[in-house]
Amino acid sequence: MASEELTKNIAYIVLIILFAGMAWFIAKRAGENRQSMLEDLAPKIAGEDTLEGGAIDPSQFDEPDDEALDEMSELLGLDDEEEDQ
Repeated sequence: MASEELTKNIAYIVLIILFAGMAWFIAKRAGENRQSMLEDLAPKIAGEDTLEGGAIDPSQFDEPDDEALDEMSELLGLDDEEEDQ
């Protein structure tokens, strides 16, 4: 039969190996989670994301019509300045 000292040493070695394995697994998983979080929360760059849907006739937005120009000038307060002069 093995001595008590040898049994303790084997148990310690096994426990140390298990501890190292668990620490490695946790560190690996934490690194993957951190990388995933950074990718999800990274600033979005125009053109890299895909947008669903779309305009039926996108060329209609190339040149603004008179109504849109009037609305923009009203929002910018350009009508007020022209009336004051």
